[in-house]
Amino acid sequence: MSGAVDEQKRSAAFRAVDAYVEDGMILGLGTGSTAYWAIKRIGEYLSEGTLRDVRGIPTSESSAELARREGVPLTGLSEARPDLTIDGADEVGPGLDLIKGLGGALLREKIVAAAGEGLIVIADESKLVDVLGRGALPVEVEPFGWEATFAALKALGSRPELRMEGRKPFVTDGGHYTVDCRFPSIPDPDGLQNEIKRIPGALECGLFVGLSHAAVIAREEGAEIVEG
Repeated sequence: MSGAVDEQKRSAAFRAVDAYVEDGMILGLGTGSTAYWAIKRIGEYLSEGTLRDVRGIPTSESSAELARREGVPLTGLSEARPDLTIDGADEVGPGLDLIKGLGGALLREKIVAAAGEGLIVIADESKLVDVLGRGALPVEVEPFGWEATFAALKALGSRPELRMEGRKPFVTDGGHYTVDCRFPSIPDPDGLQNEIKRIPGALECGLFVGLSHAAVIAREEGAEIVEG
């Protein structure tokens, strides 16, 4: 990762926290290299007293570990719902529809985002696309019978690939596999999402449609807020 891109990720995360996070909030804490900076910023503000009484609902074990290290108190969906969720994205398309999941936490990310009042997307400008589908669309699948799920995803017109970690399938925090599906393009994200979710064994896909309240996009000249 280049220093310029990393600086843009930090810029977007800091701007989102500064613009949207208030005392007493319950925050969904995203996963990945951009969400990392948001959690760091929240912890910094709590430590110095700029923010008070903020709690987080993490979307992965790695985000939970980071939050604890940074002094961000945690809670869960059994006790509270997020006022907002701050998370990164792999692609940001028209209408703030997203592709997420390259970090391996899409199911938990979508559960937390959908349980709250809105999702604030943080991303550098390289993630902006005119049509979703520039890269792979992750699909979290049940390990039992994954081969049948894989075949059904292929029948939708994708080139699927089981995500590996060394010689073994990559396993999510929830104990599932991930299939990365490449489509020529995704002009109808909601339609494709519905088709995928009709496949037994396909637990959730990385299309986040209608969940984003706003996006903070970092460019060379600074971070820009785009309202949904």
